[in-house]
Amino acid sequence: DIKSAVSIADEYAPEHLCLYLDDADQWANSVQNAGCLFVGQYSCEVMVDYVAGPNHILPTGGTARFSSPLNVLDFIKIMSVVTLDQKTSNSLIEPAARIALAESLDAHALAALERKP
Repeated sequence: DIKSAVSIADEYAPEHLCLYLDDADQWANSVQNAGCLFVGQYSCEVMVDYVAGPNHILPTGGTARFSSPLNVLDFIKIMSVVTLDQKTSNSLIEPAARIALAESLDAHALAALERKP
């Protein structure tokens, strides 16, 4: 049945997923994990890869479960900025040390504990 097929395909997370169904539009929202989803009989891979709009730099090997096709975000640099006040920093010393020890990062744990007031 189509529901099972779409579910299996979504779990597999293919590079290309073609929905060549009479009611393909109705099934498209059921797919979350595909590098590129081709909806309808005229949305064939060759058209989409080369001339229909998106590029064909797609996640392969099931990586569409956690990765996206090449897009504008790949060309944007993001930097995290963190500012802690003394009270917040002090409250995080013990949890940070416990996590570091759980990861066997003893120097990180010591670096946290050295900050105790």
